[in-house]
Amino acid sequence: MNDKSEAPNPVMEEVAGKDTSSTVAVAGHPLHAMTVHFPIALVVVTLGCDVFYWWSGDPFWLRAGLWSSGGAFAAGVGAGLVGTAELLLVPGIRVRVASWSHAVAAMALIAVMGMNWGLRFSGIEVLPHGLLVSILAMVLTGMAGWHGGKLVFDHGIGLMISDKD
Repeated sequence: MNDKSEAPNPVMEEVAGKDTSSTVAVAGHPLHAMTVHFPIALVVVTLGCDVFYWWSGDPFWLRAGLWSSGGAFAAGVGAGLVGTAELLLVPGIRVRVASWSHAVAAMALIAVMGMNWGLRFSGIEVLPHGLLVSILAMVLTGMAGWHGGKLVFDHGIGLMISDKD
């Protein structure tokens, strides 16, 4: 049968032993974890605006989509700067593959959010171009979120462990 011994992996032990304390934090709370919610929410809102514009034809949704896509891009740049600082400054984050996967997906997402806002600002037709870019942004949001979740739930990044626990 399968009689493999459960010998510890020395590489995994070395990675697990590295410090993952946030260096960009307020009162111990990581800023990246506090700021990523805004671009995520605004990407969802932008897609919603596109769908409502497609459904209703009301130009209000064009204006709302322009503002939400611009807000998503600006908030994404802010969250990305904080996340990049954490990635580069904290050795325990830097050595994990999921950190780099999250960073690449997030950078691609920020680029797509910027493209979405730029296309809308330049006056391109939202249907179908803006809608397709918004769908791409949602896919990248899911990918970046998946890897970010792995960092929190599988690797314990950004968790504050109390001495009472």
